Amino acid sequence: MPLSVLDLSPISAGRTASDALRETIALAQETESLGYERFWVAEHHNLPSVASSSPVVMITAVAAATERIRVGAGGIMLPNHAPLQVAETFRVLEALYPGRIDLGLGRAPGTDQLTAFALRRSKEALIADDFPQQFAELRAYVDGFPDDHPFAPISAQPTDVPLPPVWILGSSMYGAQAAGLLGTNFAFAGHFGSVDPREAFDAYRASFQPNGRPDCPSEPHSMLAVSAIAAETPERATELDLAASLSTVRLRQNRPGPLPSPEEALAHEWTPEEHGLVERLGRFVTSGTGPEVYAGITARATASGADELMITTMVHDAAERRASYRLIMAAARA
Repeated sequence: MPLSVLDLSPISAGRTASDALRETIALAQETESLGYERFWVAEHHNLPSVASSSPVVMITAVAAATERIRVGAGGIMLPNHAPLQVAETFRVLEALYPGRIDLGLGRAPGTDQLTAFALRRSKEALIADDFPQQFAELRAYVDGFPDDHPFAPISAQPTDVPLPPVWILGSSMYGAQAAGLLGTNFAFAGHFGSVDPREAFDAYRASFQPNGRPDCPSEPHSMLAVSAIAAETPERATELDLAASLSTVRLRQNRPGPLPSPEEALAHEWTPEEHGLVERLGRFVTSGTGPEVYAGITARATASGADELMITTMVHDAAERRASYRLIMAAARA
C-alpha cells in the first residue's frame, strides 16, 4: 500500500515559524529518499502552531527541492479562493512540474470565523454553502463553459497542460458523497474525522460516478490520512505522543500555541478534564515502535478499504519527526 506524507509545518516551542517552513522542505527531501509516494501540505490560517498558511507557495518550494515525489495540497480550501485562481495556479504548477502535482480540495475554512471573514471579505461568502457550484466553476475554466455563460470567454492558462489529479478531502459523509458524485479521488481525514472511515469510504464507493476526465479516476480511488508517531522505543513514542496531545488539548480549549516539547508535556499539571480529552483523542493517533505503528495504520487502512495511506506526524523535534517516517518506512519494507 503506498505511503504518503501530510505536513502542516508545525511550529515547535523555542523555534520560529520560518524554521518550521524550512523543516518542511527538509522533511520532503528525506521522505522522497525513503520512497514515500506523495508529500502534501495543508492550508491553515491564524494558528500559532502551524506555519502552512500558503500551500501553493509551499508546493512550489517542495517540488523545486525534490525530483520524484508527488507534491500536492491537502488541501486548498476552495471557499477561501476564487475558482479561476485555483485552476490557473494548478495548471501553472502542472506545467512546471509535469506529472508530479496533486490538487486536493476542501470546503472548510481552515481557521476561525473571524479569519475566514478576513479571507473571504463578505458575510455572504462566509455563510455560503456552495462548494458544488464553486467546484463546477473551477472545472469549467478547464473544460469550457456553455456558450451562453457570461464566463464563456475565460479559460485557465496555460491551456496546453491538464489540471492535475483532483482529490476531494473530507472528514464527514458530505465529503465522501461529494467525491463520489463528482467522480474524483477521495481522501478522508482519519486523524480527526467525525465518522468511521469505513462508513465514509463505503459511501464514496456507493455514490461514485466516473466523469471521464483525465484528471479523475475511472474507478473509486481513496486515501486514508492518519496521525502516527514512531520512535526507537515505546517509552519515547509515548512521550512524543503526550506532547502532541497537549498541543491538541490546548487547541480544543481555544488556547493554541507552539507544539510543546515532551519535557513540557511531562511537567504539565494535567486536569481530570484534560486527561479525559486525551483519552478520547487517543483513537486518532497510532504511536509506538516502527513495526507497531506500521501494523496499526495498515490495519486501519485495510479495515476501511482505503487504497493508500497518508501519515501526518506532529513531533516537537524536527529530527525526531524525520526519524518517525524512517522507522515506519523501514517497517513497511521489512
